[in-house]
Amino acid sequence: MTQTLPIGLRVTARVPASSANLGPGFDTLGLALDLCDEITVTTTQSGLTIRVEGEGADDVPWGPSHLVVRAVERGLESAGVWADGLDVLCRNVIPHSRGLGSSASAVVGGLAAANGLAKKLDPNLALSDEQLVQLAAEFEGHPDNAAASVLGGAVVSWIDGDCTNVAERVYRAVRLDVHGDIRAVVLVPSERSSTAHTRGLLPETVPHRDAAFNVSRAALAVVALTKRPDLLLPATADLLHQNQRAPALPLTTRWIARLRAEGIAAAVSGAGPTVLALTTAPIPESLRAEAESEGLSVLDLDLSDGVSVV
Repeated sequence: MTQTLPIGLRVTARVPASSANLGPGFDTLGLALDLCDEITVTTTQSGLTIRVEGEGADDVPWGPSHLVVRAVERGLESAGVWADGLDVLCRNVIPHSRGLGSSASAVVGGLAAANGLAKKLDPNLALSDEQLVQLAAEFEGHPDNAAASVLGGAVVSWIDGDCTNVAERVYRAVRLDVHGDIRAVVLVPSERSSTAHTRGLLPETVPHRDAAFNVSRAALAVVALTKRPDLLLPATADLLHQNQRAPALPLTTRWIARLRAEGIAAAVSGAGPTVLALTTAPIPESLRAEAESEGLSVLDLDLSDGVSVV
């Protein structure tokens, strides 16, 4: 039986950005980055109020169709609770349409906020991390970004069940504890990229040798991320998606090659256009200045422990 939440309950979810693929791990590997949106949800007497500050404030709908609102409602439903009214405040810092998992973060933040409200009513109603990954991935269609934002660190994700039948997909993920010396640097272009467009550039089939190459490098990435950071450069090589997307991402492609020529493990972050660099040493100042002169924002980011709710 659905329980109605009392008026005046308030929670704030802090949800990290994420980078997916990490080179070879297409739709499988993800990494949580300490660049966080905050979502505050308060139960009210009736109706819906939504406010958006920061990134995307002028681009997203301020109503029931807002992704965060939809995720909050889905989370409340899954926990077996409801609210007669909601006040939702989104403070966004994650760039939109840049390959940093902003949509997955919105979904995870909304679900986590709903979970926090349910937990305040009754701790026994709380959803597990596994349930949050499942619900968030249902929105996304794949679990890599969503799982990273839920679990933190690096994640390996996969799909159980009939992958051809969306209704029967079971989304799974496990967290990897990343080696303490590894840091992330992202180079964020000013222009945006459409995930749907860049996915459309990928071929339906790939050569067996390319698939074998990526399997070996994705396996190596797990070793590099957890135990052997010295292997990050070969572990982030890819043949399945980055070259295929290159015509749509010329600046991104050039900077990946530029960084890798300097021995820095660089890859497209998600569907781009952001460049992700994984390193144990600071990016040389000359490279940083060169990137900034070409309009790239260079951000040094710690890794995140995943979504938190207070």
